[in-house]
Amino acid sequence: MKILIACVGLLGGALVAVASSPAQAAPTRYEAETSPAVCSGTIDANWSGFSGTGFCNGANSTSGYAQFTVNAATSGTATLGIRFANGTTTARPANLVVNGSTVQAPSFEGTGAWSSWMTKTLSVPVNAGSNTIRLNPTTANGLANIDHLDFEVGGTTPPPPGGLVGWAAEAGGTTGGAGGTTVTVSTFADFRTQAQSSGAKTILVNGMLSGSGTVEITANKTIRGVGGSSGISGTTLNIEDMKPANVIIQNMNIRGVRGNDAIQIENATHIWIDHNTMSSTIENDPDYYDGMLDITHGADYVTVSWNVVRNHWKTSLVGHSDSNAGEDRGHLRVTYHHNWFDRTFERSPRVRFGETVHVFNNYYTNINNNSASYAIASLMDAGLLVEGNVFENVQQACWSASGYAESDPGRLVARNNSLTNSGPCEANGTVAAIPYRYTADAVGTVKTSVTSGAGVGKI
Repeated sequence: MKILIACVGLLGGALVAVASSPAQAAPTRYEAETSPAVCSGTIDANWSGFSGTGFCNGANSTSGYAQFTVNAATSGTATLGIRFANGTTTARPANLVVNGSTVQAPSFEGTGAWSSWMTKTLSVPVNAGSNTIRLNPTTANGLANIDHLDFEVGGTTPPPPGGLVGWAAEAGGTTGGAGGTTVTVSTFADFRTQAQSSGAKTILVNGMLSGSGTVEITANKTIRGVGGSSGISGTTLNIEDMKPANVIIQNMNIRGVRGNDAIQIENATHIWIDHNTMSSTIENDPDYYDGMLDITHGADYVTVSWNVVRNHWKTSLVGHSDSNAGEDRGHLRVTYHHNWFDRTFERSPRVRFGETVHVFNNYYTNINNNSASYAIASLMDAGLLVEGNVFENVQQACWSASGYAESDPGRLVARNNSLTNSGPCEANGTVAAIPYRYTADAVGTVKTSVTSGAGVGKI
């Protein structure tokens, strides 16, 4: 049985249409070989398929950058289309630097041949007027060959894996360790030392590190795994009492912690949990592990995107108790998008008081351990917008009007969700409007995009 739910409710008192952005002008193209672009290398034309009169072949070193100067009529989020070719079998990573600040670390994968071109689409913040967009290679192999940059502010292209969208991009955004030093750690002791040190820092985790206790992550940190097999186990990553925390956790294999949360966010703001693979084992005791990713005590401006979460009971709690309204109301603004929840038997997420928690384009599978299994719960007057998600073999997609366990009902607007062999997504009431710009993918594309793009090794 497959049901397409298009339940359109009221957001902030206004009718809600399917999320889409207004049409914009075509992107502006900036060729890499044409001033004011700068190529720290040579302008070549020896491979076919490029646009314009050539392409940037950066020097094979970390200094071999390509830079574009672009103009934006207004400030906001810009969509970049970077056309490149990489005829090697080794990806060529780079830092994406906008107006002097590193905002992302895209990797330019092999394209099969130097004459085979691909376009990588990224979303970045820009200012009104002139902006510099620079690709700095991070290995001695240098950049891929760069053909051109297509630039559009407020475009309709949805952000791909790697682009920050949602609550963590609001109120100043989340940049992690951008602008600070970069260190690589290969032991748990070094990881703890660097994560707990002061100042902006990007911490590259090399290998699967095992420890115990709690690592107190300090402000302005990016923690990113190297390759597809790096991460952390046996310890709680704690982000607490920082406004803003400005923390990014990416590309990490994270294991459940017996009796404790794996990632714990309390009274902290501006956090991005992205492209991680989080897993446990299903035990007979639901309390064998605690939460995989809990967001509590007035935490705010959090985005959880492109993660794979598997084999866990208490997945992601937003708001820790029914009696904490005084601290939590007006906060707990969280976006969950393009995550794959597989055999996560409850709390994906379970929300108290938070509004608006935005749950879109996620893929839910095999949440059917028993009659109490469910995916999403809106409780204690929380407000959730649940749209464009795919549910397959899920006992109950959403709770809201009925409450759940000891918790009172919450509010939930559901639209354009696909349910196969699954219980309903219960809707109730209205919720406040989403203030940020985003585009929800067509529900028919979600399964493919999430299974191919979520988890480690995909950025």
